[in-house]
Order: sequence, then C-alpha cells, then structure tokens
Amino acid sequence: MLSQQSRYAFKALLHLATQNPDKPHPTAEIAAAANVPRKFLEAILLDLKIAGILQSTRGKAGGYALARPPENITFGEVIRVTDGPLALIHCASKKFYRRCLDCPDEEACRLRSIMMEAREQVSAVLDHRTIADAIKGDFRPAALTEKVAVP
Repeated sequence: MLSQQSRYAFKALLHLATQNPDKPHPTAEIAAAANVPRKFLEAILLDLKIAGILQSTRGKAGGYALARPPENITFGEVIRVTDGPLALIHCASKKFYRRCLDCPDEEACRLRSIMMEAREQVSAVLDHRTIADAIKGDFRPAALTEKVAVP
C-alpha cells in the first residue's frame, strides 16, 4: 500500500510540475497548494532533493523546483525514495535486495518466484509512468513488456 509520505510527495511534485519551472516555490506555498502538513512536507522535500528529483534555492526568494522535466521523473523512482522497494519481500527486489534469513534455498523458494513476478508487473507500470503522464491525464494502461496469463 502506498504510504502517506509517498502520497504527499506525489501531491507536491504534481503541484511543482504545473508551476513555472524557473522559479523556486516556497515550502509553505507547496504545502498549501497540495493540502499537506508543512512540517511533514519539509522532510519529504529534502529526501526528494537528495535523490536528485528536486533542487532547492536558499534565501528569501528560495524554495523548491523540479530538478528534471516531469517526463523524466517516474512513479517508481519516487516510491523508492519515499517508501523503499517496490517488491513485497526484500529477496525479490532488484534495487534493495537482501537475502531472507529463514530461506535455505533461495532458487527453489516458491514464494520468492511469485513475488518476483509481482514486482516485475508493478515495475512495468510504475517505472514507465511519469509525473508528466499524470499531469496530462494519460490514464491508458501502460504497455506491459509481458502479459501474465491467468489460468
């Protein structure tokens, strides 16, 4: 399930994507426009900045702006910054892999194979959908590289 932190991150990014990209926007403005608590948003914006999704300017006229065009910011990237792996278990993750301590044979694990399949399907959507897609209202199903046959 998507955390509140991720939801707030998306609300802030969607707001910034519709604003003047050459002007930094103060945290208070973003919080009000996105209807997000300012204190909580400050930490989220900092995480997005560290990840290279946002850039910041200090000072009286400072604030945050997108570091890249909205076409180059994927939903998967944002979720990984705010929530961690897309995979439901660590051993099925590509970017946050960690071996399960209770699994004697990872290659034969039936749970892992299903979770890897689920992770691939989730990634097929979230790593190919961008903030620009959401702004445009492009809600057509993303093209999946491989459809799963359901018996």
